[in-house]
Amino acid sequence: MAAVEREVARPAPAQSRLLMSGNDAVARAVWEAGVRVAAAYPGTPATEMLEVISGYPDLYAEWSVNEKVSLEVAFGAAMAGSRAFCAMKHVGMNVASDALMTMTLTGVAGGLVIAIADDVGLSSSQNEQDSRYWGRFAHVPVLEPSDSQEAYDFTLAAFELSERFQVPVILRLTTRICHVKGLVTVGERCAQPVAGFTKDVARWVMVPGAAGRRLPLMFERENRLRAEAEVSKLNVIEPGVGATTDRRVGFITSGPAYMHVRESFPDAPLLKLGFSCPVPFELVRKFATQCDRLVVVEEVEPLIEIEVKAQGIAVSGKDILPRSGELSPNILKPAIARLLGEPLPDAVANVARATPMQVFPRPPTMCVACPHLGVYYTLAQLRNVTISGDIGCYTLGFGQPWNALDACISMGASMGMALGLDKGRADSEKDKKIVAVIGDSTFLHMGMQGLLDIVYNRGNVTVLLLDNRAVGMTGGQSNPGTGRDIHGNEAPRVDFANLVKALGVREERVHVVDPYELPTLFKTLRQETKIAEPSVIITNQPCVLVEDYHARKPFRVIDDKCTGCGNCVDVGCPAIHVTRRDKVVKANGREVERSFVRIESPACTGCGLCLQPCAPDAIVPVEMLAMPIRVVKTH
Repeated sequence: MAAVEREVARPAPAQSRLLMSGNDAVARAVWEAGVRVAAAYPGTPATEMLEVISGYPDLYAEWSVNEKVSLEVAFGAAMAGSRAFCAMKHVGMNVASDALMTMTLTGVAGGLVIAIADDVGLSSSQNEQDSRYWGRFAHVPVLEPSDSQEAYDFTLAAFELSERFQVPVILRLTTRICHVKGLVTVGERCAQPVAGFTKDVARWVMVPGAAGRRLPLMFERENRLRAEAEVSKLNVIEPGVGATTDRRVGFITSGPAYMHVRESFPDAPLLKLGFSCPVPFELVRKFATQCDRLVVVEEVEPLIEIEVKAQGIAVSGKDILPRSGELSPNILKPAIARLLGEPLPDAVANVARATPMQVFPRPPTMCVACPHLGVYYTLAQLRNVTISGDIGCYTLGFGQPWNALDACISMGASMGMALGLDKGRADSEKDKKIVAVIGDSTFLHMGMQGLLDIVYNRGNVTVLLLDNRAVGMTGGQSNPGTGRDIHGNEAPRVDFANLVKALGVREERVHVVDPYELPTLFKTLRQETKIAEPSVIITNQPCVLVEDYHARKPFRVIDDKCTGCGNCVDVGCPAIHVTRRDKVVKANGREVERSFVRIESPACTGCGLCLQPCAPDAIVPVEMLAMPIRVVKTH
């Protein structure tokens, strides 16, 4: 395809006050800091950082194949003396940690900032792990902004800190910081000199002897960082407001939890740790003299609490506060009231007594005409099968109406789990089929190794590789399978059929199918699951939300022909609406529920999935003249 040049907008001038999310603010600060290389793998809530960075001039930005590669790319740039930036969601650091745990020994030449976005509250993730642990584990500093302005300010401060101490710096964000918007005052880009790579095998080649000599340097650096935290302007004691300040409780907090504390107790004394690792213990001791008791408010693990207690300083924390989710005012206020033995404030008590509003259930579902719909409709027809899934839109196959996914753990895990299910099967399951479902970007991220393991160890697994030409779940970003780079320009495109053959899958066991052709898909799946060797079925239709997708003529239901068979409902397309249900008794005495439907034709894109299982041929194309005209304003 022809290259699609993205127009680079001129950044807003210095001293502009812009409404920015935390992700926007970090991206602006990265550009202003003179960063030359930025890399990431998409993952909510971190995705927008690199998307925005890629629109700025005078730097190189890339979507990497996974988080480990993105960190290694950024580290390489920092080795060369350039400022570099890497972003990922919290679980991404699990993948990248192999590199992190050694680069903390080498240190960096140019500034290196790693933004890690934690998903406190589990809005879009498989766990709620606390990335502040990496600061302790890797002996690197952690900065925690509490709003968009601080996300901007702390990013600039992180680069200065990184270069002064020659250490990677973690910028720990959360979903609330990443996505909530606030006013940010911005500056100008400041280009940084690049010294170039200095050959030093004792530093950059981490064989055991060299690593052993770097360990004392790492520990000495950590001591200097702790001393820096004691005097850092990012750590602030707010003594409380007025001579009558209630000093019965003082709060130690960091990140967005600071905002929750301030909203709940606007006049209370507070120690705000923006530079939270290493913890400045002497500053904590100073603050402790100003209050009767201390409460640590942190999301989500009790890291600061445990470390402060280890210093012999009495604090409360997770003994009165939950260990998961955001610590919003409706949680903080009653917890502190109970701590002080006071009745709940009236406003809080009224909320507690109120009956929760009954919200109509809206389970997550796939998009209209999503190419995964046909896959899960087909999988739901199979019997005696176990299906291991992966991370992506297609994870939704576990739900109604398909119920066609049995396990999902982490990126790429569908491959290894499938092999384990095969090798560890019970005697009673010797004839059970094992299917693994994985998307294109996830396969490139961490699935290729698993497929190679299946082939090498002669696993009896059928792999469904869903190539929808996008990182769909995070917004349709590009990957090596799309043929476009982060700017929309033409790039080499992976041929998945040739790739899986190169990994050892026999050519006759590799099939490329159209997921909208249900009979072909079903026949291929049934055929391959009967054969006791690795096979791969690749679907080849794009995500309906990317430019590669082309809508067809929509469909409608002829009411008089609809018999209520409900076959189309089982496809799971959200454009199909059940208008009424009833029950009838068949001649054989069996009671059957019927579901009469209509198709929301303006939403329908004509994929034809519902047409194929329709028994009475009640679904027909819409005459375009009958469609309502929708005017979309583009300027």
